[in-house]
Amino acid sequence: MKKEKDEELERIRQAKLREMMKKSRSIEEEAVMNEPVEVTDSTFSETVQNHPLVVIDCWAAWCGPCKMIAPIIEELAQEYAGKVVFGKLDVDKNQAVSMQHQIMSIPTLMVFRNGKLVDKIVGALPKPVLEARITRYL
Repeated sequence: MKKEKDEELERIRQAKLREMMKKSRSIEEEAVMNEPVEVTDSTFSETVQNHPLVVIDCWAAWCGPCKMIAPIIEELAQEYAGKVVFGKLDVDKNQAVSMQHQIMSIPTLMVFRNGKLVDKIVGALPKPVLEARITRYL
């Protein structure tokens, strides 16, 4: 009888431990996605394919309008954490994706839903306009 109780307690303890570890991982994953992630030519496809809704900010360090919308992108990443993944792609360092998607002007935001390009937003637009264009895909 004591052996059965000990085995049952151990089984419960192991189940609770697995549950706690799973919750811990999901909290860590959510924390990572509450800010824009760096996207490169080599990580682009994986980023776009592994999340239901992704917004890629195509930018360059020398671009004034890109600097203007950077804080907006950071705010939206925090506000829509867990719903939208925001990525930043430096077009000077990652020319393959830029050429593949014919990025001719920056900033350009590419919106992907379930791995498919559904919208391109070109230019430095105000937060309410960007937010409306992005959230219609939620």
